[in-house]
Amino acid sequence: LNAAPCRAPRQRVRFLPAPAHGDGETTRLVAVSVPVLADHPLVRGPQFRRLKIGVGHRLDIKASGVLVLGIGHGNKLLTDLYNCHLTKVYTVGGLFGKATDDFSDTGKLVEKTTFDHITREKLERILAVIQGTNHKALLMHSNIDLKTQEAYELAVKGLIRPMGRSPPIITAIRCLQLMLPEFQLEIHCLHETQQYLRKIVHEIGLELKSSAVCTQVRRVRDGVFTLDDALLRSQWNLQNIQNAVLDCHLKVKTELEKTLG
Repeated sequence: LNAAPCRAPRQRVRFLPAPAHGDGETTRLVAVSVPVLADHPLVRGPQFRRLKIGVGHRLDIKASGVLVLGIGHGNKLLTDLYNCHLTKVYTVGGLFGKATDDFSDTGKLVEKTTFDHITREKLERILAVIQGTNHKALLMHSNIDLKTQEAYELAVKGLIRPMGRSPPIITAIRCLQLMLPEFQLEIHCLHETQQYLRKIVHEIGLELKSSAVCTQVRRVRDGVFTLDDALLRSQWNLQNIQNAVLDCHLKVKTELEKTLG
């Protein structure tokens, strides 16, 4: 904001002595319009010194991806979006064959295992079990009678989700790539933390009679916001941020009306 062009300083009228044209001429005052120095940036300093900025669903230091910020009135919208309990999508990388104390590839190594017996079919079978178990938890925490018309209408709109606090819930999980020992998953989830996702990778390794560590956690969607809406740090300037706010305004308004009425 402070880098944007400043408005012109206010003007005020002052009576200043006019230069004499001859030895016998008396001094006279002339009305002159001059800028008010109190408005000058070198006197006033930066015009904007405080700006309220809020952070949506946070990312820990080892994760990357979409991080939603609210500016000014956007802080209230952040709270409203939080109350919608929207799904977030991550791409999670993993590495079979070792285990660490914090489930990440940078942690302290505690175990090495074999992984040659792992196949895509076995991995997808474990993912299906995880998704089925979490689907039951999703229905339980949604507090909806599945035999009612309301449940049918919510299912059509894709709005069956817990509208209060609940444990982390995975709504969908699939394998994007498997090239042993590396693999990559796409995880749709609610109320998660990035450490919870790393633990899921660790548990998948155990279920496959091996071990696994998480190499990457990247959020590619947070509710209505995707990577296409995101700005890199080098793109943080007034014009780009204004455009981003305007582009996302309709999506946020539509989601709030659909979910919260």
